Amino acid sequence: MDKYSTKMEAIKISIQGNISIIQENIEKALNRAGREGEKVELIAVTKTVDVDRINEAIGTGISDIGENKVQELEKKYDIIGDKVNYHMIGHLQTNKVKNIIGKTKLVHSLDRISLAKELDKRSRSNDIVTDVLIQVNVAEEESKFGLEVDKVLYFIEEILDFKNIKIRGLMTIAPYTTDTMLLRNVFRTLFNLKENIINRNYNNLSMDYLSMGMTNDYELAIEEGSNIVRIGSAIFGKRNY
Repeated sequence: MDKYSTKMEAIKISIQGNISIIQENIEKALNRAGREGEKVELIAVTKTVDVDRINEAIGTGISDIGENKVQELEKKYDIIGDKVNYHMIGHLQTNKVKNIIGKTKLVHSLDRISLAKELDKRSRSNDIVTDVLIQVNVAEEESKFGLEVDKVLYFIEEILDFKNIKIRGLMTIAPYTTDTMLLRNVFRTLFNLKENIINRNYNNLSMDYLSMGMTNDYELAIEEGSNIVRIGSAIFGKRNY
């Protein structure tokens, strides 16, 4: 076996082992939360990850990948094709919407009216409906995008009549901290917001997804109700920027 083949085999074993550990941790967190048997969707965050390693993850059963930047999503979509579902999880500029329409399973980062209008317009032009999550900045961090919690209901009511986007749930990015009480409060707040929205019985809207939890906090997020986790470094190792 040559050096390249040896290296790729090592990467495959490492990625497969990492995914197995994560899946075990997901099951344990579900059990702790009394959610045995429920499904948590694992999105492999592939920011800066090369295609060979992504394909190794797909070969171990990963069916969904998340990208932060439109140009990376486009590049990987062109190379990898429809072997995997693509999620736009980063901030989405309005002028880049045309580049991803029809390519995503879910846009996680809807956070303003101008973006909703553009997504709706481009989706209508392509005769599709684009599924979206509303990004909520629960902790109100200046460094993060997203709506404040008390603005979400008003935002939903402004875009409910858009026919070519469908709200499927909520997303948040929690603060990077070891303060578990703070993290639980962030995740619990988003869960409670989801329940409030469900109780209002809006038309053309569903709260199927609660996308919260990353490498450092996904188990806590699951314990507080998450059913989508977005994990990068715990699968692929520390990123090289």
